Amino acid sequence: MLKILKNFLPIPAKNANPFIRTLSYFDVLGLFQKDPFGNWMVLKRIVIFIAGWPTYWRIAVANKLKIEGLENLKDLPNTNVFFISNHQTYFADVISFYHIFCNLKWGFGKKLMPLYLFSPRASIYYVAAKETMKAGLIPKLFSLAGAILVERSWRAEGVNVKREVDSSAGDNVSKGLGSGWVISFPQGTTSPYAPVRKGTAHIILANRPIVVPVVINGFRRAFNKTGLKYKRRNTLLTVKFKKPIYFDENHSLDYITKTVEEIIEQNMPEMISEWNALKELAKKGE
Repeated sequence: MLKILKNFLPIPAKNANPFIRTLSYFDVLGLFQKDPFGNWMVLKRIVIFIAGWPTYWRIAVANKLKIEGLENLKDLPNTNVFFISNHQTYFADVISFYHIFCNLKWGFGKKLMPLYLFSPRASIYYVAAKETMKAGLIPKLFSLAGAILVERSWRAEGVNVKREVDSSAGDNVSKGLGSGWVISFPQGTTSPYAPVRKGTAHIILANRPIVVPVVINGFRRAFNKTGLKYKRRNTLLTVKFKKPIYFDENHSLDYITKTVEEIIEQNMPEMISEWNALKELAKKGE
């Protein structure tokens, strides 16, 4: 109970102004808090509150959300936790994480109780492609909830490209980890069994976060690629949190990359072969 109550205590502001710094000790609503990117936390909470109601309906009422491994999240610290997951839609996946983490803040169990939207966990960030989050009003709104925007060096507007690696991406993820929890989809695409990018391993070595592997399923069946439109309702959506793991300087980039592929279950040869066969059939119109 005490741990849950601590989740609602004000976070003192790191501000040179002594008046604002003093007020922040009584700032239960977080009016004087900013995230490491300069965004007001109260704005993030408002965005989560507004977006939370319709998205709660989509994942927990129109569909069935099953959460596994919540016991692996109970003793996590409030910062430097890195969630790595496979990816199935642009937005529905990460929205589900927000609901689960806000639910956890209130000490609720596996069933989502949307009361948490009145005081959501705001120190959550997620890595997203810049082009995706700039495409339309809704993505821009979701971006305000904590997107760490990166420019992909290998893909743009649905085609393969080659351009310089976004050097600011790692620094921004480090800022997010220093402030809270960061969600990342290390394949960088919603295509299943795509290779894991080594940028994830670089981030892990640079920050030594607690790494929590996550495996999701059902989102591709329930929603379209963006995750904003239904394909099929009453679909079982599963989010499985595995035990936290730790890496250190003795682990190579290749080792971490390979391990990440394994723990998010994206390296199974028989599944990769099956998926490639299905793609070929789809191309032939069979």
